[in-house]
Amino acid sequence: MMQYSYRSPRRKRVIAEINVVPYIDVMLVLLIIFMVTAPLITQGVKVDLPQAVAESLPVDTKPPVIATVDEEGRYYLNVGDSVKTPLSATEMSSLVKAQLSLDSNAQFVVKGDGDVDYKTVVNLMVLLQQAGVPTLGLMTEPEK
Repeated sequence: MMQYSYRSPRRKRVIAEINVVPYIDVMLVLLIIFMVTAPLITQGVKVDLPQAVAESLPVDTKPPVIATVDEEGRYYLNVGDSVKTPLSATEMSSLVKAQLSLDSNAQFVVKGDGDVDYKTVVNLMVLLQQAGVPTLGLMTEPEK
């Protein structure tokens, strides 16, 4: 008689480890996507922030062009006859462009009433930026 030997083939043991290489690849791709898109979604008015305690302007410099917004949201510019007359947004923009064509190094300062809405001051800053003003300063009064 013939005897058959039924040997079961050796089964490989199941490895119970998680392969993390695909997860690392996905994580790196997401990191690159977020690094590229984060600067694009940042919105706002570009303003040069001071690096130290604010100081008054030196006496020997030319006086800055002051763009003012009062508590009722009206715009004023201290150039020519527009010191006391309220200006529309288009008038303000054309006066700023004219001032920049006369003096490209003119300093601009925003003077906002303490009771004026923040949105109104930001709208004035955006208007000045669109007119071509490279940097803006904010005028304040010293504490008493």
